[in-house]
Amino acid sequence: MAGCLVGYFIRKNIAEKKIRSAEHLAEKILIDAKKTAETSKKELLLEAKEEVLKLRNAVEKENRDRRNEIQRAERRLVQKEEMLDRKSVNLDLKEEKIYKKIKGIDEKKKEIDLMYDKEIAKLEEVSALTSAEAKQILLNNVRKEIKYESAKMIKEIESKAKDEAEKKAKEIIAYSIQRCAADHVAETTITVVNLPNDEMKGRIIGREGRNIRTIETLTGIDLIIDDTPEAVILSGFNPIRREIARIALERLIVDGRIHPTRIEEMVEKATQEVDNSIREEGEQAAFDMGVYGLHPELIKLLGRLKYRTSYGQNVLNHSLEVASLAGIMAAELGVDIKLAKRAGLLHDIGKALDREIEGTHVEIGMDLLKKYRESKQVIHAMSTHHGDYEPETVEAILVTAADAISAARPGARRESLETYIKRLDRLEKIANAFEGVERTFAIQAGREIRIIVQPEIYSDADIVLLARNISKNVEAELEYPGQIKINVIREIRAVDYAK
Repeated sequence: MAGCLVGYFIRKNIAEKKIRSAEHLAEKILIDAKKTAETSKKELLLEAKEEVLKLRNAVEKENRDRRNEIQRAERRLVQKEEMLDRKSVNLDLKEEKIYKKIKGIDEKKKEIDLMYDKEIAKLEEVSALTSAEAKQILLNNVRKEIKYESAKMIKEIESKAKDEAEKKAKEIIAYSIQRCAADHVAETTITVVNLPNDEMKGRIIGREGRNIRTIETLTGIDLIIDDTPEAVILSGFNPIRREIARIALERLIVDGRIHPTRIEEMVEKATQEVDNSIREEGEQAAFDMGVYGLHPELIKLLGRLKYRTSYGQNVLNHSLEVASLAGIMAAELGVDIKLAKRAGLLHDIGKALDREIEGTHVEIGMDLLKKYRESKQVIHAMSTHHGDYEPETVEAILVTAADAISAARPGARRESLETYIKRLDRLEKIANAFEGVERTFAIQAGREIRIIVQPEIYSDADIVLLARNISKNVEAELEYPGQIKINVIREIRAVDYAK
């Protein structure tokens, strides 16, 4: 226990020494730390003071710069205010001057108006005319002068256009006509069937006329059996039926067995043969013109045109000619040749059914082409060839021109005498309806009309407008193939006698 107590006190003594040493060391460290902190504090204070000084200098410099800039701006504003004040003074002076000038102008205007009224009154007194009457005279004079100038201008423009375009158009048309040759077939309403002998007439008539009645009933064609030796005449306006009757009758004559049953067989065979011929003609026409992809029904209708005539002109030949002419002119002008040919070939397709369907052949043709899905370009190009619609493409104009060329060629068409005389008479009446027309003559089979006018009513410039007005009336009131030349003549004669 004594040893434990001694050990305890020794340990306690050692521990106290260590504690005191540690406290002494801690105090020393604390003192060093305080010294270091004081030193750092002083250094930081110095750095902070230096930074504050720098910031203060920068702020002072910026303030000085701003004060200088503000002073410069103030000087500029003062200068501008001075300039504005000077300008304001000048503007006031100018405004005052302008006001005085305006006042002077108003006074002068009043004086001028007063003088103008006095002059007008003097002029009215001298001329014995009111201002309204003088104005009307002046307007009439101006109107006459403008009318003269417009007629002169129209004449000059037409002359230039004709000089430039007519030569080229004539070349293209002449070249096209030279390259296209088509036969002209005369329109007929009868067909003559030759007989081997006159005895055959009795067999064709049959007992109590039963054979001839059967033929006429089945074909719709009249058989004329008269004193013409060894011939029977088939009469009818439908050329297809007339062709069927001709083929059937010729085969009956060759066969020799003529009775109602045999007649029915022959008419049926002839009908099939004509149908095949129609289809072949349509295919051949399309092949000749290089037009492909036509609907089979359109090909049949095209073949039917072989048996259709217009003013004595075979419509299928006419369509082929129009297609050829349109194609040649399209090649010369560098436009769509296939479109021109296709529209030219189909332009009269409505005539294949115009005797069976109500409406013009143009409208019927348009409906047919729409039904069989032809293109809009083809329908438009064929629809304009009689002026029912305005042409919007070059191909449409070419089809119209080709149709006119084909129809107007010498010998291509013929009219009945009554229609021809009526057209000539109507031409002269249209021209005579204009005031100042002295005499009118329709010449060259109605291709030209010459109008002689009274020279005291029309001047040389006025006759240009008169010719244009007459041509417009002719276009509006008449239907005719080709074109009609309007020739207006103004003639002044001086007659004197030597005594």
